[in-house]
Amino acid sequence: MGGYSIEDDWEFAAPQARTLLLVGRTGNGKSATGNTIFGTNIFQSERSSSGVTRTSELKTTVLEDGQMLNVIDTPGRTYSHELSSVVGCGGVLGLFDSSLDTEYIGKQIVSCIKLAPNGIHAVLVVLSVSSRFTKEEEAAISTLLALFGRKICDYIILVFTGGDLLDDDNKTLEDFLHDCPVSLKEILNLCGNRCVLFDNKTKDQTKKENQVRQLLSLVNMVSKRNGGQPYTNEIFTELKKGTREFEEYTKKFRALTETKQYTQQEISLMTEPMREELFKRVNEMVESKLEETTSRLEHLLEEARASRVKAEEKARAAQKRLDEETREMREELQRAMKRRTQDDQYDVQCETCSIQ
Repeated sequence: MGGYSIEDDWEFAAPQARTLLLVGRTGNGKSATGNTIFGTNIFQSERSSSGVTRTSELKTTVLEDGQMLNVIDTPGRTYSHELSSVVGCGGVLGLFDSSLDTEYIGKQIVSCIKLAPNGIHAVLVVLSVSSRFTKEEEAAISTLLALFGRKICDYIILVFTGGDLLDDDNKTLEDFLHDCPVSLKEILNLCGNRCVLFDNKTKDQTKKENQVRQLLSLVNMVSKRNGGQPYTNEIFTELKKGTREFEEYTKKFRALTETKQYTQQEISLMTEPMREELFKRVNEMVESKLEETTSRLEHLLEEARASRVKAEEKARAAQKRLDEETREMREELQRAMKRRTQDDQYDVQCETCSIQ
């Protein structure tokens, strides 16, 4: 079992391996899920003193059937107390949270793609049964879909952590999903209802193995559904093309070291501008797409806000009409009661006159 870190820019996932991408809000058990998959504490989980994943990290293992498996854990990002009071959730935002600046998201997405230039075989969106499905998480998934297109839905598997809590309540995942918000049900439907429940705290080895087996079965299903082809788009293609160019360029310079014309340090200095240009180009592609996505989401949010305001105005107008009609009916009733009282008094007077 081995691993690679983003610090080494040019060490990638093996092409024959299957690559899984973990995304989700820190606190949902994202890194712990990665550890359960590996069967060991290979990722830094939230329970450690500095458990926030701060940069994309790739680890590799070989399964019993010989299949090589790569898992990329994506970062959360600590936000300020002021922002915390606004969003009202967690302490760290997930990678695709739309409230983060595009430059930060862009760099992290490029980091992920650098680790898996051949593509992603499954995206594991980690949610927790212990906390409500927030608007921020809904927006983050919307950003993911907007950025990579609806095709990414064919690769998404929802992983629900907190299985121990459902066990304590004698509930199943189906029970939980039956009562979940409509927005989560819609996302689940978009992803072909692919989901699995994880208990990352269990000490039961058989239970651990069974839930990992269920997840890998879903990964196999996703792979077959997509003809064994990983998810890629133009960003992956551009990075892969640029990487090949860089490797050819570097190879030529390395040949010069054999003739002792240049030292390895001198070659690194000469090739660095090309590498920087490649990542600058890819970063610009991602940021451009993010800005376009953000603009579209903001437009949709503005439309939704305007629609809500209009609906609220209609509701207020309807309430005003109802109040007015109620007031008129009450006044009419009072007038009718007054007339009735006057009529009764008149009848009494007439009867008195008649007796006299």
